[in-house]
Amino acid sequence: MPSSVLSLILGGGQGARLFPLTQLRAKPAVPVAGKYRLIDIPISNCINSGINRIYVLTQFMSVSLHRHIAHTYKFDMFNNGFVEVLAAQQTMEGSRWYQGTADAVRQNIRQIEGDPCSDVLILSGDQLYRMDYRQLAKTHEETGADITIAVLPVPESHVAGFGILQMDESGQVRSFVEKPRVVEKEHEPYFTPAEWIEARGIACGGRHYLASMGIYLFKRDVLLKLLADPQATDFGRDVFQKHYQSLKVSAHLFDGYWEDLGTIKSYHQSALDLAREKPAFEFYHPDGPIYTRMRFLPAARICGANIKDSLISDGSVVHSGTTIHQSLLGIRSRTGERCKIIESVIIGADRFETDAERERNKDNGTPNMNVGNECHIERAILDKDCRVGNKVTINYRGKEPNVDGDCFYIRDGIVVIPKGMVVPDGKVI
Repeated sequence: MPSSVLSLILGGGQGARLFPLTQLRAKPAVPVAGKYRLIDIPISNCINSGINRIYVLTQFMSVSLHRHIAHTYKFDMFNNGFVEVLAAQQTMEGSRWYQGTADAVRQNIRQIEGDPCSDVLILSGDQLYRMDYRQLAKTHEETGADITIAVLPVPESHVAGFGILQMDESGQVRSFVEKPRVVEKEHEPYFTPAEWIEARGIACGGRHYLASMGIYLFKRDVLLKLLADPQATDFGRDVFQKHYQSLKVSAHLFDGYWEDLGTIKSYHQSALDLAREKPAFEFYHPDGPIYTRMRFLPAARICGANIKDSLISDGSVVHSGTTIHQSLLGIRSRTGERCKIIESVIIGADRFETDAERERNKDNGTPNMNVGNECHIERAILDKDCRVGNKVTINYRGKEPNVDGDCFYIRDGIVVIPKGMVVPDGKVI
């Protein structure tokens, strides 16, 4: 069945909750796990599931995303596979920005109509997880569903941030509500009994609410019919809530690691989790590799440093006397001597600086990329190509959770240095 599936990955809008990481790039282009981009996750899941016709829908700052995809995902001339970016554009039918998830798909309906697919898989571009979509397709086929929604069991305390649905014993969706403000009680329609969840091989463990993961498999003809309604702009709010009773909508239960990286807090925490001895999500997986651009970088060089529970990416240089605890250094990261980097993410750099450039920086009073000598950096994210001078202190403790500074932002209690920003010597943040 995967060969008959067309995949559409929704790149989202401006990504305001991930600002300033999305200040100069689309959300799916945000770097993750040292050497990857967020878009690599759903694309890799598709490829590993035998799905190789993939469109990425985006409308905001898509240049770096387009470049990454063009350099990374190339199928041979005897393969009909592709990964292409569909940026929002003016057409004879309309000139609006995407108004929601369903509207984004509607504005690219020609690509669906022109593809020989029988089913359309719709994914989000800002989630970290590993899924074999063939299992989703199996549920879709066995239940004869018009739409199959991937769902994750969650406890009552988590329901406010998700679309919540209830299924019956057969797995068919019987009720759906988008991000409920009030949690329904046991006798109300969004509580799923434990036996119905555990019948699918998943331990309930008090997780009686089924949260939509933003992963949908539609029969092609059903999707085209639903998109004919111009008022349907969002799948959760306008499509599922209105049509789950008239269509056969099935739930596919998933119980692996899944994290929405839509906020600075979730992005930072997920990065730290990847650096643990036993991470919840494992990139070192033989059966489901995550693909990304090949950069042919040298191995990291570490000179007399103390490193614990951290990830150091290719091309990085860590100088003597530096301590790195529970942190992540992206590609081409460079730290000076006698630094302390704790619970932080340094995204890295787009290029290496030469010795001659570093000499000129010294003459001009400009810090080198990325971190100078004797810096203390704690609970921070340094975006790509940052220049942090010597004896700089970056530490959120005691400050307001959301602040706009002269060379930094604080979001969700995390200090973020924007891409390309210069932090002068001795600065205290």
